[in-house]
Amino acid sequence: MNLPAKKPKRLVVFLDRDGTLNVERGYIHELENLNLIDGAADAIKTLNKNGIAAVLVTNQTGAARDFYKEDHILALNKRLCDLLADEGAHLDAVYYCPHLSEEEGGKVEPYVLACKCRKPETGLVEQAYKEHEDLEPALSYVVGDKSTDVELALNCGAKGVLVKTGYGEKVLSGEYQWKVTPNHLADSITEAVEWILKDLALQTR
Repeated sequence: MNLPAKKPKRLVVFLDRDGTLNVERGYIHELENLNLIDGAADAIKTLNKNGIAAVLVTNQTGAARDFYKEDHILALNKRLCDLLADEGAHLDAVYYCPHLSEEEGGKVEPYVLACKCRKPETGLVEQAYKEHEDLEPALSYVVGDKSTDVELALNCGAKGVLVKTGYGEKVLSGEYQWKVTPNHLADSITEAVEWILKDLALQTR
């Protein structure tokens, strides 16, 4: 009896949202204010064409802070996906953490808690691996504009890419969060994806 061949594992890039894929505008109250960074759709399309999973992992505390309802977070994520789709790109999965501890400013139940899914904790990545067994943890990347994204990469065994868009420049100068040492520093999501493809080529040849 011939056993079915195992499907090859998919390489995966975990992507931050605000400041990485869409323009950083703080807490976005109006849907039309979420707009893609130039080149973001083409960068995701490049991942799509190369069979690399593009998975969104984002901290979204607006509901916990009582800025808006959780439905608004879902609507913002949908707008992001729709804008990407308009340019022929797609995300393979979307995960977000709505939680915030009381010490950090959380006000609205049931979102007030110190969770394991708020980056740089690894809960969102672990959920992705659980729900998508074809993803390969050994060849994974995290791309974002914050120290928490680079630290997430370290915590989950991925390579971290810090982009200079969004808060990236302020992270580099020490004005925002804390200084980190990414595996690669990129001007934007476009250059981040270019580097990832080159790095993968070196690892898999």
